[in-house]
Amino acid sequence: MKAAAPIGIFDSGTGGLTVARAVKTLLPSERIVYFGDLAHLPYGDKSTAAIQAYSVKICDVLLQQGCKVILIACNSASAAAFDLVKAYVGSRALVMNVIDPLVDYLRENMAGKRIGLIGTKQTVSSNVYARKIDALQQDICLSSLATPLLVPMIEEGFIHNRVSRDIIDEYLSNEVLSNIEALILGCTHYPLIKEEIKAYYQGDVEVLDSATIVAASLKALLEHHQLVNRVDVGGKDRFLVSDHTDAFEASTRLFFGEAIHLEKYPLWE
Repeated sequence: MKAAAPIGIFDSGTGGLTVARAVKTLLPSERIVYFGDLAHLPYGDKSTAAIQAYSVKICDVLLQQGCKVILIACNSASAAAFDLVKAYVGSRALVMNVIDPLVDYLRENMAGKRIGLIGTKQTVSSNVYARKIDALQQDICLSSLATPLLVPMIEEGFIHNRVSRDIIDEYLSNEVLSNIEALILGCTHYPLIKEEIKAYYQGDVEVLDSATIVAASLKALLEHHQLVNRVDVGGKDRFLVSDHTDAFEASTRLFFGEAIHLEKYPLWE
């Protein structure tokens, strides 16, 4: 692995672009190869076996692109496929998920507190956060709520309006999340509605944005392995997708902050 090699990032769709954007902000000299599996989204309602199969196929693509690290920028895939992906990739690249950095943050900052989690059905039902937090033995109480309407709401552009506020308020007022001191945004789409969630809590609850926490963890991992690209050697970031529509390309501005071109790279053709 060489420092000049790109960083591979994948998600079921465009939500992981929030992580890619945070990575580019923190590590501007790094090149990114992003893969969005638009043909199979959302992963949140797929079986573990299906998510694992998709993840391995995507890893093959990212390894072919010479990536030095593969970041699973999807909570559902992180929960279902991280161990398999790490074993499959072996020594060919470093592998990261978006769950462990959040758990590390909780260990360092949230001992003895009551924490809420919102995420997809797959992420919540996997209990991966609960298991990892229990293993910390930090007396952290976790309350999890599946919020399946948030991803399609965001992808359809219903944010910062009455529709999004009503749906967010309905979920956050659920008694499962009562009396929490912090809330984990357990999906890479959710940073786009972070401000609306913060407004609901009016400063009483810390809202934990996985994108910025994961980017910081990635930087630390690269520094540990002496793989930070210190010099901008040029080359463009690439954004690959397993399916393509003009609507999806237009939506990338929401997640990445600027218009980007998506290259169709079908997994099974």
